[in-house]
Amino acid sequence: MKITVIVPTYRRPQDLANCLEGLKNQVRLADQIIVTVRDIDTQTWTFLETLNPESLPLNIITVTASGVIAALNMALDAAHGDIISITDDDAVPRPEWLARIEAHFLSDDRVGGVGGRDFMYINNELKAGSRQVVGRLQWFGRVIGNHNFGVGEAREVDVLKGVNMSFRRKAIGDKRFDTRMLGTSSQIHYEIEFCLALKKAGWKVIYDPNIEVDHYLGKRFDEDQRNQFNELAMFNIVHNKTLAVLDYFSPIQRFIFMFWAILVGTRGERGLVQWVRFLPSEGKVAGKKLIVSIRGHFQGWKTWKNSQSFSQSVGSLTQYKS
Repeated sequence: MKITVIVPTYRRPQDLANCLEGLKNQVRLADQIIVTVRDIDTQTWTFLETLNPESLPLNIITVTASGVIAALNMALDAAHGDIISITDDDAVPRPEWLARIEAHFLSDDRVGGVGGRDFMYINNELKAGSRQVVGRLQWFGRVIGNHNFGVGEAREVDVLKGVNMSFRRKAIGDKRFDTRMLGTSSQIHYEIEFCLALKKAGWKVIYDPNIEVDHYLGKRFDEDQRNQFNELAMFNIVHNKTLAVLDYFSPIQRFIFMFWAILVGTRGERGLVQWVRFLPSEGKVAGKKLIVSIRGHFQGWKTWKNSQSFSQSVGSLTQYKS
């Protein structure tokens, strides 16, 4: 099988250099590496002008639109691999990364997606932890991530994480990443919709903790600054997750999800119960987060209702047939 690796990048040339070094050190080398670069990203273009790719089969694609989704979709159009592996520019794949990814696809033709663990570093300090439950969508709509803490054996999951995910080209067909997702750059949770669509089409999605990348959280250049509260960033995050879940769920599950989201919610997407929980420590900010979350959920519902035929406009997944 041929493997294409896609690395979207923006204004992080040193991080990109480290990522490419990791790809150069793979036991199983990539057959094609696509790096997408914004036309206005002078820092990265300056770096690439002096880069000696050596053995790397490097393809550079210029992207004129903002956002990771536009970059990934352009890369998918240019990819010729049987396996499409995606990582971030601030991640460094460990040497066995591609070999272990390929092994899963070779071992079972029902596997449509494969992902693994990202060892997350904040200010060069490893965020330690271990979790058995990873990448699950619960029946009422709560999404459990934990991809950076996963331990144990390889197993089926519902969702992968964008920094470490791969797809069988035959499975994704002509589908592309969902342009309904909001955000000016990172467009958080875009991978949830993509992975759930694979599941819905009958493909297996596998998480293997031994498929490893080191993830050195780089600076973002949009409204989402990770742990800093920003109303627009939170609105976009809630909208995107809501949209992805509604696409996947049955009618009764959609109702249950919206009821649970508004009544209970989570730390990241606040409902009334979470508002009461955080009110003593956050004060007025807790109320702002509740209002933004409710607005995000209802905008996600509105986007979903207004785009029932959306899948026809962005291509469709190949249904798995035994």
